[in-house]
Amino acid sequence: MRLPTLVAGILTLVLAAVSGVMLAGRRATAQEAGPGPMQRDKLPPSATSQQPAEQLPQASQPLRVRTTMVNVFVTVRDRHNGIVSDLGKDDFKVFEDGAEQKIAYFTKEVDMPITLGMLIDTSGSMANILVAEQDAAVRFIKEVMRKRDEAMVISFDLDVNLLADFTEDTSVLDRAIRRARINAAGPVITAGTIPQNGVIGTDLYDAVYLACHDQLATEAGRKAVILLTDAEDNGSQMSLDDAVEAAQRADAVIHILLLRDFEATTGVGPGVAHRMAEETGGRVIDVRNEKTLEKAFDEISEELRSQYVLGYYPTNAKRDGTFRKIKVEVGRPNVKILARKGYYAPSPE
Repeated sequence: MRLPTLVAGILTLVLAAVSGVMLAGRRATAQEAGPGPMQRDKLPPSATSQQPAEQLPQASQPLRVRTTMVNVFVTVRDRHNGIVSDLGKDDFKVFEDGAEQKIAYFTKEVDMPITLGMLIDTSGSMANILVAEQDAAVRFIKEVMRKRDEAMVISFDLDVNLLADFTEDTSVLDRAIRRARINAAGPVITAGTIPQNGVIGTDLYDAVYLACHDQLATEAGRKAVILLTDAEDNGSQMSLDDAVEAAQRADAVIHILLLRDFEATTGVGPGVAHRMAEETGGRVIDVRNEKTLEKAFDEISEELRSQYVLGYYPTNAKRDGTFRKIKVEVGRPNVKILARKGYYAPSPE
């Protein structure tokens, strides 16, 4: 009886050893494969979230960088005032606060959608030219606007009036332009967005501020203000600085058709016009009669369809809301460059 008992004992020991080896193998395999669904809940948060935590910054960082790209729309003219259209990416240099930036995006695409704000001065000094302004503006809108472009129409005198909100329909814009009326005296036609406090005058700065701050700021892509005026303001609640800053924050370019020889032009108007245009990357065109008015609209139309687009990620990535100066250089002599002079960095989150 001892032999069977001994054999049984040996078999028991062998089976126990084999079971231990198999159990250890399963544990090793489980460890290599990682925790299963039920085991994952029992691990500390640092272990379960390690991989996603490493990936999240990698996924969010490119999105954050893309939102800070600065786009600069540039028009280049030669010594004869002709459009220079044969430049390449390597012909440009962009500087922000004196530091050269790497151009990450470049295009000469002329079909990029445009959002326009047509601002018409209807104060008393425009009485002799208003009909010509309307005719030229209507023709300009029909010629410059293409599919996906939008425009609005604002008149300003004793107050600021939105005659047509953003639309692609040129017939709506045509009717809005034709509705502009001289309001040189008498009561305000509509209560403006900015309280006047009894001040009566030409609300040029208020009109530019409202067009940029309230209308254009939320629009995307290329944005331009076409301003027909003698640039004389004597009634706005906002200042010239306010108007320029609103345009810069909206990334809107201001082009001014300066109506100089009709009633008032000897005051501060020309200086105001040049500051608005130069600080935003636009230009001032002197308009002295109906013929030059038509030509001025043709030049603006040509510029809007002949811009280079330069995009860069600022080396200064601070979100401090400060104004950053921009300078664009072109590696070709005797050219004139039109580009905005700066932008406001994003505000702190």
